[in-house]
Amino acid sequence: MIKGKPMGLLAFTFHVSQRCSRTPRIRVHCMKLGATQIHQKFMLHGLSLGLLLLISLLILIPGELVPIEGQTPEGVSYYKQIRPILQQNCQGCHQPAEPNGGLVVTSYEAFQEGGMGGASFIPGNPEDSMIMEYISGEDPLMPQDGDPLTEAEVELFSRWIAESALDDTPTSLDDTISPNQPPVYTVPPVISALAYSPDGETLAVSGYREILLHKSDGSELTGRLVGEAHRIESIAYTLDGKILGAVGGTPAQFGEVQLWDTSTNTLIRSVQPAYDALYGMSFAPDGALMAFGCSDKTVRVLSVADGKEALKFDNHSDWVFGTLFSMDGTHFVSGSRDGALKLVNLNNGAFIDDINASNKGYGGISCISRHPQEDLVLSAGEDRVPRLYRIFRETQRDKGNTDFNLVREFEAHPGPIHAVGFNQDGTKIAVGGVSDEVQIYNVADGEQLATLTGNGAAVFALAFHPDNQQIATGGFDGTVRIFNTTSGELVKAFVPVPINPKTKEEFVLDVTGMSCGACVAKVQNALIHVSGVIGVEVSLETKSAVVNVEKGKITRADLIAVVKKTGFSATANY
Repeated sequence: MIKGKPMGLLAFTFHVSQRCSRTPRIRVHCMKLGATQIHQKFMLHGLSLGLLLLISLLILIPGELVPIEGQTPEGVSYYKQIRPILQQNCQGCHQPAEPNGGLVVTSYEAFQEGGMGGASFIPGNPEDSMIMEYISGEDPLMPQDGDPLTEAEVELFSRWIAESALDDTPTSLDDTISPNQPPVYTVPPVISALAYSPDGETLAVSGYREILLHKSDGSELTGRLVGEAHRIESIAYTLDGKILGAVGGTPAQFGEVQLWDTSTNTLIRSVQPAYDALYGMSFAPDGALMAFGCSDKTVRVLSVADGKEALKFDNHSDWVFGTLFSMDGTHFVSGSRDGALKLVNLNNGAFIDDINASNKGYGGISCISRHPQEDLVLSAGEDRVPRLYRIFRETQRDKGNTDFNLVREFEAHPGPIHAVGFNQDGTKIAVGGVSDEVQIYNVADGEQLATLTGNGAAVFALAFHPDNQQIATGGFDGTVRIFNTTSGELVKAFVPVPINPKTKEEFVLDVTGMSCGACVAKVQNALIHVSGVIGVEVSLETKSAVVNVEKGKITRADLIAVVKKTGFSATANY
């Protein structure tokens, strides 16, 4: 709480930084304003002087003004007050992947245990608690590379410890989630990752705290792989298909690597190497190593056999969203929000080259993919232009930093790009982003071959089927769509997660007038875009449409009206 003399009005400004449509991070800045500045700012917003004086009077009342957020009559809260201070000021240097001095502060238990100097605090005794020695005084030792904690924050720690330093972390609802009790959904979650198994039998889809396994045609849910990470950001199979890997995490808490045995759908290993979500995983050609990017600006390479870190690369200046290995597995490439594509020697971790001319102002890279048969890398991101590069330089760098590795630029897209990928033989690429369209291009000449429409919202993930005939897309609306790669026609659309039966109902409509695949796509696209519709399957053979909807949000009559607007007739099939 704030005591003492009036301090004047505090003006707060909020800045939101966001990666694509990922969870925004909000930073709050505070500045003290004088009376003249206060008057000017309020008048800019049309406030009268009388109202200004009333507000000023309320602000200038001395005494206990504003309670600190989270404070309760029972005392200082670890979860609401102490933990946020640790996250903001200490967690960067004291987390599992980087435990400076042996101290980790990402959980109450780890913080209590302390580091090389012993326990961080002694409940009931702030005077003898090590943490107070480090954060107090005129020149506190911690935080090491940041501003000292405020007097109010230091006082919070002292009071919390004096009040027995209790752990009031709430029991999360997540504790009820397990392989035997997978998540229950009432609405589809955003899809951030997709991958087909090498044999083409399975489509793996990201969910909340799980990976959902479907038959590749979307006809059946065959498995649910439940882990700890709230968000699954990337999914990949080893080339032999024996291991399914995933990375993700719970933002600002931990990043998780999951390795699954595909023959039994059992977890081989879970590793939490960082304090924030992980991105853009890839396996080495022989499956012995895996790489992924981190929000701490590093790339980590782990041994698949034991989960131990084999290499840490920290030459980027921003979040790393993509990794891949060279064809022979001797090097890896990383793409970052700093705009750089970096080539690294896997044997010694040496930085070899900036593959792209990263000083050209192309903007952040959000996705990369390697040609399946050549050492070529496709990258895209903020500047909306997909670019194909040679991984290994053939022409010496010049003073102008010419983009000599560039093989081809593809056409610009309407907005930032979130997903790119090659088909199995490397002759086609697909590109998806903030628009609801995905484009397919010919790699050889950059010609656009097909446009996949009807995705409903931004596309965050895509994957070609190994047979090159189909491609799956997923994104903001939580629906997987499977398209024919040649014609661009929608083959199937489905929600990959099971929706709580109590909140879902199914309608069957008889549709007359359809005579071709284009007719089916037209009806399916119209129905899937109706608010409240969860999934649609239209059949030319049975002349019917099976529509799953959120219960109570839409009627059969509404759906029939939608079909009629497409030029076909529909009746209810009871």
